[in-house]
Amino acid sequence: MENNGEFNVQTAIYLAAVCGQTYIQYENNQQLFLVPTTYRVVGSFKAKVYGDIEETFGFLIESERAAILAFRGTSSATDWVTDLIAQQIVFKPANKRCLTHRGFTDVYMSAKQDIFRLLDTLPGNKPLFVTGHSLGGALATLAALDIVTNRSHKQLIVYTFGAPRVGDPSFVRHYNKNVPVNFRIQNEYDIVPHLPPLVYQPPKSEKLYYYLHVKGEVKRSYRIGSVGGNHILSNYFVDLASEDPGFASAMCAAPPGWCPVLI
Repeated sequence: MENNGEFNVQTAIYLAAVCGQTYIQYENNQQLFLVPTTYRVVGSFKAKVYGDIEETFGFLIESERAAILAFRGTSSATDWVTDLIAQQIVFKPANKRCLTHRGFTDVYMSAKQDIFRLLDTLPGNKPLFVTGHSLGGALATLAALDIVTNRSHKQLIVYTFGAPRVGDPSFVRHYNKNVPVNFRIQNEYDIVPHLPPLVYQPPKSEKLYYYLHVKGEVKRSYRIGSVGGNHILSNYFVDLASEDPGFASAMCAAPPGWCPVLI
């Protein structure tokens, strides 16, 4: 995977496939999943969603050249309830008065200790790719700012897919200044990146919350015909793979079955 500060479609294809395995991990009772050739599993982590339900939310894998921290997106109804908790709270790891989505922040903070325990096994100078789809993209965004603020991993590269807005203008300014490389891949017909709205007012409240996206938009444009079809990870993968089908086909062969769909 490339780490030169420029968007790389092969890296995006690769990380989309890795994100696909976070769903496989969650859906498998033994939490089994496939990792690309040359990588090994460092460990997995869990997080609490609405009602203190603990679920598997991703993993850290490592090769000789890089590490990948991958967050799962929305796979259950409880996650969607969390997505709707759109009031904002202070994101304490930023060490600034930055406000972020309460639901996303609560999920991330419940996993932070396990995530940092895994990260602390890595060399601080190893490139660290942080990635996630949907809710996982929001969690990856929170994790990225936390890591560059409170850990030694400075070679941080973020790729998210169909991620929602995460925080207020103060959070976005702080993120854009401190996270060195961020690519926010979104299909213009995907509704999730348009949420929460730029201005959110909770029911029966006069309080207003303001949301912006972090930097690095990579716009895609495909229409599948349904809200779900425009958002699901497999269609992001297919769209990106269409730009380099030879690479995608070869990548999916090792190991067989680790890509979201056959190319």
